[in-house]
Amino acid sequence: MNKTDFYFDLPPELIAQTPLEKRDTSRLLHLDKKTGEIKHGHFTDIKNYLRHGDCLVLNDSRVLPARLLGSRPSGGGIELVLLRDLGDGCWECLSRPGRKTRPGQEIIFGNGELTATVQSVTEGGNRIVKFHYDGVFLEILERLGKMPLPPYIKEELSDSERYQTVYSKELGSAAAPTAGLHFTKELLNEIEAMGVKIRYVTLHVGLGTFRPVKAEKIEEHEMHSEFCMVPKETAETIMETKKSGGRIVAVGTTSCRTLESFTNDDGIIKESSGWTNIFIYPGYKFKCIDALITNFHLPESTLIMLVSALAGRENVLRAYDEAVREKYRFFSFGDAMMIE
Repeated sequence: MNKTDFYFDLPPELIAQTPLEKRDTSRLLHLDKKTGEIKHGHFTDIKNYLRHGDCLVLNDSRVLPARLLGSRPSGGGIELVLLRDLGDGCWECLSRPGRKTRPGQEIIFGNGELTATVQSVTEGGNRIVKFHYDGVFLEILERLGKMPLPPYIKEELSDSERYQTVYSKELGSAAAPTAGLHFTKELLNEIEAMGVKIRYVTLHVGLGTFRPVKAEKIEEHEMHSEFCMVPKETAETIMETKKSGGRIVAVGTTSCRTLESFTNDDGIIKESSGWTNIFIYPGYKFKCIDALITNFHLPESTLIMLVSALAGRENVLRAYDEAVREKYRFFSFGDAMMIE
């Protein structure tokens, strides 16, 4: 398939720059993957589409305040975005400006309580940086770091918790699992009271999720890797749910990719952890999930390819065209879509 098969025209003004005041007041587009029928509502209507005996699976990863603004000892600003913890104080980072972050360059953050030395440059142009500090690194990062918002969001975020899900727990993502931003604790309690089991997986979202597909033939695209985990309780509940005829409803493409990565061809999933670079596009046969709650994604992205694999490319593009006509809000702080 060609990358252009997943293009749609998106007016820039539909890209949500700020979150709504209340998380669950976003709109919800419901897409029937078999018939292509579309319904419009609000996110609280999600309760109408969940059933007693279903299992709702959410990604509990928490976003690191991974954007650090520092300076060279001789002056001049340097920005780092932490991508991957390599151990022993070393991280793989994005850096700006790249020409100022050569190996050996020292960087100072805050009042000097955190410093760093550039160790090397990766094949892809990222920097391996070693940090120097006293105390607990993540506590220092909480004080000095900023949220690494997606490149299409131009406004500063006044409350950093609005780029975290209300159930976020496992610190490690460079970007939020945004489908979960619509849930409030109250709404989750109401869903659980309906007899829906709520379970969690962890996938630490990398900035590679925003990397464009450059290959014209999508099969030639090289997917980025991300670390993910399926706890024992989640795996056991999924197997029990399937056995009793319930559905597995993934919240977000990250939860979907985690479950599909660790489910075997017989539909069996067990407690697991590891790196995944699974690339889901039309033709893929789903082994675990039955339904998906997600946001509206970029044209020609791996994410719109994933939802097209679940609901059919024609159905998805027709739904996206209608969302544009109805002026839905797109991307991270935008509205939601449920496919079942």
